[in-house]
Amino acid sequence: SWVFQKRLAPRYAAVRERVGSLNGLLANNLGGIVTIKSFTAEDHEARRVAEESARYSETNRRAIALSSAFSPVIRMVILVGFTLTLVLGGQAVFAERLEVGAYSVMIFLTQRLLWPLTRLAQTVDLYQRAMASVNRVLNLLETPIRVRSGGTPLETVRGEIRFENVSFAYGEGGEVIRDLDLAVRERETVALVGATGSGKTTLMKLLLRFHEPTAGRITLDGIDLRDLRLEDLRGAMGLVSQDVYLFHGTVRENVRYGSFDAGDDAIVAATRAAEAEEFVSELPRGYDTVVGERGQKLSGGQRQRLSIARAVLKDPPILLLDEATSAVDNETEAAIQRSLARITAGRTTLMIAHRLSTIRHAHRIVVLEKGQMVEQGTHEELLARDGVYAALWRVQTGELSPAV
Repeated sequence: SWVFQKRLAPRYAAVRERVGSLNGLLANNLGGIVTIKSFTAEDHEARRVAEESARYSETNRRAIALSSAFSPVIRMVILVGFTLTLVLGGQAVFAERLEVGAYSVMIFLTQRLLWPLTRLAQTVDLYQRAMASVNRVLNLLETPIRVRSGGTPLETVRGEIRFENVSFAYGEGGEVIRDLDLAVRERETVALVGATGSGKTTLMKLLLRFHEPTAGRITLDGIDLRDLRLEDLRGAMGLVSQDVYLFHGTVRENVRYGSFDAGDDAIVAATRAAEAEEFVSELPRGYDTVVGERGQKLSGGQRQRLSIARAVLKDPPILLLDEATSAVDNETEAAIQRSLARITAGRTTLMIAHRLSTIRHAHRIVVLEKGQMVEQGTHEELLARDGVYAALWRVQTGELSPAV
């Protein structure tokens, strides 16, 4: 049993790994079914699933081949023991070296004690199957926590943010942020612009402590973020991400998410501020319309406006807008721009935008390039400086072609 157990453990672990890979592939295919169909890649994905299924079947066959041999081996060992007891004991009785009563007890013990051990095969098999799954769960639970909550409560938030010599790299890759110094004043609206990969979204992730800086520190109202309680820190911030996530539920439930005690009047006010009230009222059941998994029943612009409404309803002292208008049309963008003045009033706001028209009225615009700040100032100041921002502005307004 011990020998079989040592050999079964790695085979069942491999089976669970294959099952995880197969489930992940199927989940990705179902989630990306629109992309698969639009690129007519059904045959390719079917082959991938078939290949992964074949690998899983082969791995499972190897495990079953060993486990199915366990019970016959145990039975054969017990049969040999029973036969030896019967033959050798019978010879001892005939030679008068063993009493008949003792011989009968030995036969009875062999039959009654050893034979039930054949169930050990099934027990060991079930044990190893269970341990393969348990080990995967335990490995996940034992993953070290890299971001730990501090102990300092955050009672009142003014909204003053400072990045002090901050550097950051993902894993073993190159630095995405390098020696960044940036101060955001209380109730100031600061826009972050720059080419893709310049580190804009990474700054927001660091601010929310999704990652820790590899060097330097970030403070909120003079307190190091690592000293603050995560619940208080993230509770003081409202994030509108470019990757909008809506839960399967009604419009009302998605807008109320994170502000679960909000009343209907507050929900309506938030959707109105996000320029979402008009399209919500046109839905079949209004605020009680089910949006589907990840909001698939809504357009990209509608999902983004509900995400903005969710952040407005939370009413945080710090607002983080990561491409908040990336999925809306020009008319909706203009409407959201009108509402941004109301949304950002009285709170510290960090905005990321590739559409420079949406951040023209920010108190300050910070231009990032390869993780470093190269320019900062108002829209008019940066245009007059005729630097990186001015070049980006001319490209977007059509005054300069991207090739130039």
